[in-house]
Amino acid sequence: MTTSYLDRGEGRIAYEVRGTGPLVVCQHGMGDLRSVFRFTVPALVEAGYRVAIMDLRGHGDSDDTFSAFDDVAAATDAIALIEHLGGGEHLGGGDHLGGEEHLGGAEHLGGRALLVGNSMGAGAAVWAAAERPDLVAGIALMGPFVRNPAANPLQSLMFRVLLVRPWGPAAWRTYYPRYYPGRRPADLGQHIERIRTSMRRGRHWRSFVRTTRTDHTPARDRLSRVKAPVLVVMGTKDPDWPDPSAEARFVADALNADLLLVPDSGHYPMAEYPEVVNPSLVAFARRVLTSA
Repeated sequence: MTTSYLDRGEGRIAYEVRGTGPLVVCQHGMGDLRSVFRFTVPALVEAGYRVAIMDLRGHGDSDDTFSAFDDVAAATDAIALIEHLGGGEHLGGGDHLGGEEHLGGAEHLGGRALLVGNSMGAGAAVWAAAERPDLVAGIALMGPFVRNPAANPLQSLMFRVLLVRPWGPAAWRTYYPRYYPGRRPADLGQHIERIRTSMRRGRHWRSFVRTTRTDHTPARDRLSRVKAPVLVVMGTKDPDWPDPSAEARFVADALNADLLLVPDSGHYPMAEYPEVVNPSLVAFARRVLTSA
């Protein structure tokens, strides 16, 4: 897949597109890369969808020049990408050559897309679905952050100290595998190396630190306004929550969502156990995009 760029005024957002059919847009969480969806994309493409994976601001191939790095900023980027790619309207080729989209024969499907969000990408998906129901046919939330966790001043202080240079990047690289308590992907080492390389680019580390200060209140305040279908996927050992299953039920109840709990999985169930997550995600895509 070839990297393309979406101009957002203050900077560019990097993304890749693969496949043909109705549009699915995937957005990762803080401190990660769009390649976290490397096991998700093939299943959706094989099922007949055009899949766009995008880097958050200040992550991967996206720019650092933005003034905001929070859920709302990420949501507006996802909305802009849906508008740019045309939602479900283009079925005849979604790959990129030389950074340009090849859109062959088109059949109108309504122009809406499925948003898949991991971690804070889930908060962004909630905000986007509430604000632009005309563009969002459904949202799938993986290890979702749609509200702030209970405050722990000591833990917050330790996390801020952890992220201070010069030891911050190495500390994050050491901490990151903790999010995979179950069956780690065979290529996790390579993925972590890609994250390390990314964070050494430009002002990416500064952007990442700013992203960690995201307040998820805008997403929480819009939970009741989401009318689109929702799928919630949570690992039962997600280390971000003292009781991941309880948090998953809260999110599912608030959004009247389907719920998939993935035993032994952490914050990235779609990467730890794709054979469990992908069938549910494909079935959900078929349900929400058939009438999109």
